[in-house]
This record gives sequence, C-alpha cells and structure tokens, in this order.
Amino acid sequence: MPAFSRSDLADLNVFTTIVRRRSFKAAAIEHGVTTSALSHKITKLEEKLGVRLLNRTNRTVVPTPIGITLAQKLEEGFQHIGEALGELEIFRTQPVGELRLNVPRDAAKLLIGPVLFEFAEAYPHVQLAAAVEDRPVDIIAEGFDAGIRYGDTVPEDMVTVALTPPLRWVVVASPVYLARHGRPQHPDDLLTHACIGVRLGNNSPFKWELGDDDAMLRLEVQGPFSVNDTDLTIEAALNGVGLAYLLERRVKAELQRGSLEIVMDEWASTGPGFQMYYSSRKQTQPGLNQLTTLIRAREGLASLSEA
Repeated sequence: MPAFSRSDLADLNVFTTIVRRRSFKAAAIEHGVTTSALSHKITKLEEKLGVRLLNRTNRTVVPTPIGITLAQKLEEGFQHIGEALGELEIFRTQPVGELRLNVPRDAAKLLIGPVLFEFAEAYPHVQLAAAVEDRPVDIIAEGFDAGIRYGDTVPEDMVTVALTPPLRWVVVASPVYLARHGRPQHPDDLLTHACIGVRLGNNSPFKWELGDDDAMLRLEVQGPFSVNDTDLTIEAALNGVGLAYLLERRVKAELQRGSLEIVMDEWASTGPGFQMYYSSRKQTQPGLNQLTTLIRAREGLASLSEA
C-alpha cells in the first residue's frame, strides 16, 4: 500500500471533483486552479497509485472502472469527514467545557437556581460546577473561573458585571412575635427586642444597616440566636425567635403569605447588588457570558452586548 501525505488527500479530492463534473475545466474552476495544474496532479496521482483512473480526450473525461470504484469510496470518506467537521463547528459556535463558580447562598437561591434549566437546555456542552458558600474566597487561588458577590465586597483587581439592581434590606418578624413583644418604631427600639444576629462568612458579626446615605445607622443587635445561614434565619423568624435582618427578595413569599411582616419600613436600607466577577488575566470561560446574560435578562438588565 503506498504511503500517503496530506497533499495526496488534496489530490484525491480533486480527482473526485473531476469524476463528478466529468470535466477538467469545470473542476479547475471549482478549485480555483488552472486546467493544466489539475491534469498534472492527476498524472502524478496515477503514477503513485500505479493505475489509470481517467480516460481522457480533448473533449471528454471518463473514469476507468477502477476509477469509478475509487471515486465512490472516496466520496463516502469525504462525506464522513464533512459530517465530522460539521459536528466540530457546533462546538466552535457553542460554549464547551466546565464553568466553575463560587456563589453565596442568597445568590444561588435568587440568581442561579431560576436560570439553571434554561441554561442547561441552551448550552448542553457546558458543565456548571457551583460551590455555594458565604466565606470570603480567593477565586483564582482556589481554582474557580468566576464568582458572585455583593458589589462592595469584590476585589478591586477583578472584572465585574452587575447581575442585579441595588438590593433592599429589611427588618422582619412573624405576627406571633409582634403580638407578644410589640412592633418597634425606631432603631433605638431594637435594643429592647430579641434580634437574630447576622454572621458573615468568616463568622464575624454583622451590624444591621438601617436607612440610607447620611441617615444610615449601624447597630450591633443582641438576641438569643445568631447564624450565617439565610434559610435558618428565616426559619427562626417564622418561629417567633426574634426580629431578622434580611434581603427583602429572600422573604418575598413569606411577606406575601403574611407569615412575616416588615417592621420600620422607612428604615429599610438599599445596598449594592450582586456582581459576577473574574480575573482580568483570564479569558472568558465557557458559558460565563451566556450565564451572565440569562441572569441579567431575568433581572431586567440589558444584555451584555447592550451594556
């Protein structure tokens, strides 16, 4: 069996074109070369194979019986190659690979969960791996492609994209708690109430921020319970353990049902929204732009191309 090079494969492709066209001139136009160049290629191919592939005169080109057989098999082979390249094109135009995210629990609940099905359906070749945790994380050192955090907590050397508008923080309580202990009217009243403490991801206490701008007050509240988990904070508030300081969106359903109520609504505080962030030293990871666009669309923000 003769040894073949990449140029031989090109010559075989030329041969199949001549057989299909039954014309050196038509094949030459299709390949963008001269008729004499094609004739030279076929002569060298026949010499290498040791068989005549084409019978040619000044007017006609007719494949020999072995030429017909070879052309048929080559056409099948080139069709398989074309199909394989077509499948490769899908991977070129769609994101492929693993996207590793570090996400706080509130963002996982509010942003990732609602778009997961749509993202998986639209981008089946992306494997989204999300680590859900509230502790401060160096996403580069720990091997993540990107992260989500509140806007004022993202390191300055990162590229950021807003995922939500500013977020509203409120104090809530259950009707049972309010019936037993009364409804606070001013931040000073919290000093005499049971408050569910907020713990940050590094386990440090977080002062409740009440009001906005120059009127904002930061209070270190006291109470029988503190935790760094939003779900457990909500559960404690529902059970009447005390007042809770939460993202309003995280308790939207409870507020609509009336199982929790906002107190001191005029002292609600507006804070930075969530942002997607990643290292400026890295190229965009597979699926990151697409996931960001889905989240922004659901939040009513412009697409990345419009932002």
